[in-house]
Amino acid sequence: MDKINDLKLMAAKTRLLAVDAVHGAKSGHPGGSLSCADALVALYFSKMNIDPANPKWEDRDRFVLSKGHCTPALYSVLALRGFFPVEDLKLFRSIKAHYSGHPDMKNVPGVDMSTGSLGQGLSAAVGMALAAKVSGKSYRTYAICGDGEIAEGQIWEAAMAAAKWKLGNLCMFLDSNGLQIDGKVEDVMPSAPLDKKFDAFNWNVLTINGHDFNEILAALKEAEKCTDKPTVIIMKTEKGKGVSFMENQAGWHGKAPDDEQYATAKAELEAVIAELEKEVK
Repeated sequence: MDKINDLKLMAAKTRLLAVDAVHGAKSGHPGGSLSCADALVALYFSKMNIDPANPKWEDRDRFVLSKGHCTPALYSVLALRGFFPVEDLKLFRSIKAHYSGHPDMKNVPGVDMSTGSLGQGLSAAVGMALAAKVSGKSYRTYAICGDGEIAEGQIWEAAMAAAKWKLGNLCMFLDSNGLQIDGKVEDVMPSAPLDKKFDAFNWNVLTINGHDFNEILAALKEAEKCTDKPTVIIMKTEKGKGVSFMENQAGWHGKAPDDEQYATAKAELEAVIAELEKEVK
């Protein structure tokens, strides 16, 4: 799937399913899930070499959701891609199933790494990329980190290791929505300038609009061309993207909408889906 409108439609469906899941569970993290939905859709529906019928295929591309609390988006994409039934999303955060609030690699098909402790996922991705390099495998490893998450020191240890081993097969999205659980990133722990920091760590640095599929896909192609250093794609995004009252609001980092709010969000996203379905036809 490469047509931009098809990807936009899949992203809108992903956002609706994510909001459905959080509302149904009465808990979860909608804000950051909605901000990274486009990147996830680009990876799973356009870029990554994967087989939903064989989730543990040895030569598949790998993905690590380092900001592990954003499973509403990841699980929704995995379900839409065919790793498990969409109906299973109703069991999100339920004791009756394994679709927990953070990724579970042992029990959820398509999840390559269990994450949740912020800062650790990039190290796992570095390990996967290094394993491919030393074993002569051609698979690539992708990760998504949050801009609040990179205050963790382990992120920078992983960044140094990735550069040392010249991991051109590693590509990290940095979801730069400017907000985290306690407020603005610039107030909690300023991280700017992100591009200069990663450049100093000897990474290939690309900066894009994280909601523009043309820019996302172009950046992924550029990342593949860089074979002697890891790539970071700094994507400027909006927390809560797609739901008007959630957009750019730190308060929607980790709470569920009530019934009235859910009805509003559902109506907004369904309207987008309806318009995109007309264009796709």
